[in-house]
Amino acid sequence: MAADAEPKVPFPSSFWSANVIELFERAAFYAMASFVVIYLGQMGFGSNWPGVINGPLLWGTLYLLPIFSGTIADRIGFKKALLLAFAVLAVGYFCMGYPVWFGGQRLQGAMTDKVTVGWQAWVSILMGIQLIGIGGSFVKPCIAGTVQKTAGARKTLGFAIFYMVINIGSVVGRIVAFFVRSKPGFDLSIIFAVSLAAAVVAFFLVLFAYKDPDLEMGTSERKPAKSLREIFLGIFLVLGNGRFVLFILVASGFYFIYNQVYTLLPLYVKKTVELSPRMDLYTAANPIVIVAFQLLITKLFGKLPPIKSIVIGTVIIGLSMLINVLPVYLSGGVGQGTRFLFWMLPLGSVFIILTVALIAFGELFASSRMYEYIGSLSPKGQEGLFLGYAQLPMGFGAIVGGPVGTLFFNYFMCRGAVKEASGLLRLDPFYATTGWALLGAFGLASALAMFIYNRWLLKHPA
Repeated sequence: MAADAEPKVPFPSSFWSANVIELFERAAFYAMASFVVIYLGQMGFGSNWPGVINGPLLWGTLYLLPIFSGTIADRIGFKKALLLAFAVLAVGYFCMGYPVWFGGQRLQGAMTDKVTVGWQAWVSILMGIQLIGIGGSFVKPCIAGTVQKTAGARKTLGFAIFYMVINIGSVVGRIVAFFVRSKPGFDLSIIFAVSLAAAVVAFFLVLFAYKDPDLEMGTSERKPAKSLREIFLGIFLVLGNGRFVLFILVASGFYFIYNQVYTLLPLYVKKTVELSPRMDLYTAANPIVIVAFQLLITKLFGKLPPIKSIVIGTVIIGLSMLINVLPVYLSGGVGQGTRFLFWMLPLGSVFIILTVALIAFGELFASSRMYEYIGSLSPKGQEGLFLGYAQLPMGFGAIVGGPVGTLFFNYFMCRGAVKEASGLLRLDPFYATTGWALLGAFGLASALAMFIYNRWLLKHPA
């Protein structure tokens, strides 16, 4: 090392406290995320409303609102914004469990086809789901902003740690929820108690351990935050750019399929494969794959042009749906028991785990490169504005994916299904095969559309 080399400066305390806070926030969210549609179905919200509530109201709010909540956080300071966020999240998780804990609502073993809940449960659930979306929309801008402000010249390392913590928190939340809800005497509503506890811990971590990064870093001058008027004008400016709007539509196909991890897949497993699915553990394949393979994929394929990486990721996510055709025709069908790692699981559930793992590989190729590609699409001098709307494809994919995925499963894939003595549905092989094939084809068509879109851009430069 050269004698005049500068020693590495450790990350400040707010960097580490922010990452620990993010771990608890992600643990809280993913403790319950895999079961929302099942929980609502067992409570009596019918066949279709669970997907509608989960997609547009939860995931749509979570992805689209940061455009505004990030601006509010800049104005009031990250610490106040985080305290507000976790207070809102705690109330939201409480509202989700309230109908069962104190409202006299009972969870049925199977998901109901008809709506049987009263207005009190509707009010509590709709309020809870919106509060979770609103609270969550404040957290990521604040934590990512803290990493940005405190990492200094080591932003690449700082965001790598941040991304790793997100996925570790995701795994921890799912595992804790699984062990708690598996205890005798607890029903599925206990997952919201786990989420509530994690949100409360995060609140007190913010209160006692977190320092506003501007104060800790000694930043005397802060850039003026955008006004809400400027935000609205920015939306019209961005949506007035035809190239970017077309990109949003094309890229939304990836996130339409991704959203099925929390919409269609839980419905499929609960209704056709096993009565008490371990969806929290099955969907943990996503963060586990990301943590295990992130560095390897980056090393091997990081130099690919962004568009090629995005197309590869979208092809993978399409194939992830197609593989579920196989257990339909294998001896014993989706319910056949088979050993997978440490458990005996139905074959259909094993393929769902493989589906979630493949989707994670698709994420590794596509998600991070989306930001890079959006930067290249942005008009010169407006890169920051357009990157601020980079989550629009995720939001639109969730808004459409929740209701459409639910309706597609209930009214197409379940067409001609026969209810067995166990209470599970035996899907008609034709409609089951066609359903998975259409989902896979949609993913592959999205990849082709992205490829064609990029070729069009090259032939028609701005």
